[in-house]
Amino acid sequence: MWRILAGSAVVLFSVSAQAQENVQLKPGAGLQTVEANCTACHSLDYPRINSVFLKRQGWEAVVNKMINAFGAPIKPADAKVIVDYLTENYGTGG
Repeated sequence: MWRILAGSAVVLFSVSAQAQENVQLKPGAGLQTVEANCTACHSLDYPRINSVFLKRQGWEAVVNKMINAFGAPIKPADAKVIVDYLTENYGTGG
């Protein structure tokens, strides 16, 4: 029974990893910083999914939450680059 569960877990993780690898964000200044910092914890689907909701202030709050609540090791200079990229490419404007 444990072999079946272990095998299922491997399949699920493989499918999840493949899905993450196929996500392509819009090209732009800061993309490499986003990829380097954000993929350590989650897939790159997050910006596309939330782009319909967030303006600059929202992206700032999200990045700050990742740093302060979840302990993401993002340097302040990188946080600014990430927010700029997300606002420019996935912000709702304003």
